[in-house]
Amino acid sequence: MNTSSAAPTTTVYYDGACPICSREIGQYRKVQGAERLDFVDVTACDATGLGPGLSRDAALARMHVRRADGSLASGAAAFAEIWQQLPKLAWAGRLAASPMVLPVLEIGYRVFLRVRRLWR
Repeated sequence: MNTSSAAPTTTVYYDGACPICSREIGQYRKVQGAERLDFVDVTACDATGLGPGLSRDAALARMHVRRADGSLASGAAAFAEIWQQLPKLAWAGRLAASPMVLPVLEIGYRVFLRVRRLWR
């Protein structure tokens, strides 16, 4: 969880049992702007920690974020949301969220998900 006094605007749900996922989240935690993100390890929280509309199975199957308005984004769109919250990566987040780039990133993310099963 976020320990900063600033209120997070985005909640990031990640698979703490996945070494690649945990390493990436560790990198995000070090970046300026990380206080805007609340990191929730899905493997270590109870069902109430996931909030409405997100099951543990869904959260473990794909990266999810909950925006400040309560809506959920998953997969490549979730990464775009995270990057937009981090000043040094905001440009990448805007680019990733664009209608021409997001579908390509989603295909890459789906390939990663298949390979990720081997690391769990």
